Amino acid sequence: MSSIRRYASYTALGVAGFGLVGAAFASAGTNAGPLRCEIRAAASGGMVSLAAVAESDAALGGTYRFTIQSVAGQGGSTIRQGGGFSVSPGAPAELGQVMLGAGGIYDARLELSSSGTTVRCAEQVGGAL
Repeated sequence: MSSIRRYASYTALGVAGFGLVGAAFASAGTNAGPLRCEIRAAASGGMVSLAAVAESDAALGGTYRFTIQSVAGQGGSTIRQGGGFSVSPGAPAELGQVMLGAGGIYDARLELSSSGTTVRCAEQVGGAL
């Protein structure tokens, strides 16, 4: 799976008719190259968790940007996380995480930069029941 869209937001959207699609979520990200990104989603207790994850075939360091945006309902919000990271082979590194209300639709984007290489992944979570 190449790129899929996912953004998110801290504020739970009070929009009737929206909910999470499916009881559990898989993850999506880039699967090629020595540096890979992944956005993991999980639902629990009326909340959804989105986690930014970096994986690599070699020890690498760099910077990341994790952006989550609400995309449905009235109003909206954006969460931005970022900073430095380091990752070791065979040991995925969780770079950031947000907990969101399960009633909204969120787009999340993750960008990793290391030694002149940038990888991006994105996914959308939520939707109409």
